Amino acid sequence: MTDIAQAGAYTLGDHTVKRLGYGAMQLAGPGVFGPPKDRTEAIAVLREAVAQGVNHIDTSDFYGPHVTNQLIREALHPYPDDLVIVTKIGARRGDDASWNPAFAPEELTRAVHDNLRNLGVDSLDVVNLRIMFDAHGPAEGSIAAPLTTLAELQRQGLVRRIGLSNVTARQVAEGRSIANIVCVQNAYNLAHRADDALIDELAAAGTAYVPFFPLGGFTPLQSGTLNAVAGSLGATPMQVALAWLLARSPNILLIPGTSSLLHLRENLASADLMLSKDTMTKLDQIASRS
Repeated sequence: MTDIAQAGAYTLGDHTVKRLGYGAMQLAGPGVFGPPKDRTEAIAVLREAVAQGVNHIDTSDFYGPHVTNQLIREALHPYPDDLVIVTKIGARRGDDASWNPAFAPEELTRAVHDNLRNLGVDSLDVVNLRIMFDAHGPAEGSIAAPLTTLAELQRQGLVRRIGLSNVTARQVAEGRSIANIVCVQNAYNLAHRADDALIDELAAAGTAYVPFFPLGGFTPLQSGTLNAVAGSLGATPMQVALAWLLARSPNILLIPGTSSLLHLRENLASADLMLSKDTMTKLDQIASRS
């Protein structure tokens, strides 16, 4: 069994978590909507992740909606003392499976209570405010109003720590003027590296960066260079992509998602890969070709 502690650890709010975590989004049905195709396998994946040492799980009550949180509760409650469950608010799902902004104070408050109820906890470890000015990526605009609402829920004791998701560097700076921001969660991977400067800035401040779509998301990463490196190392391309992220910066926390036990084990085995300087240089060139 892989020892994921090899990948290191980093501070997330009040806790130190292992840098290889797990993202629960793919446990929901197609399009992150509806029930899982195999509930038994979904429960087994969550339990295996924790059994292999994962102590950072990413989720949201708008996955499903409600599906992934209910699965997490069924599989893992009562939770291990060291497990940090990070959720997010700021969106809602339409009946047609659409992703819609949900920034009003009453929507944010309802979302926090939905997460509390479905996870079966009295306080949420970390809540990321997902900014939905543009569902396809970060877009400028003030986040003061929704973040102030979330900060008030924190003062009430319903939320322990606050993070931001789908944000620009300017919004991170604005957020820090309102609340202590413990993590930033944006799209980032080997081929899509718009946040390079932000990652370095956050690392200098001791703030965690959590890339979503670390393997390319709904369109998996494709690269001849990646495939060649993987072949030379006897690894899969996805393992190499995860190992590159671990080597990229110590403040990067990974949350690769899967609904398969086999893929979970493959993802966690990326902790075994050590990439040389020459290999990192080759992989770095992928972004310039994308």
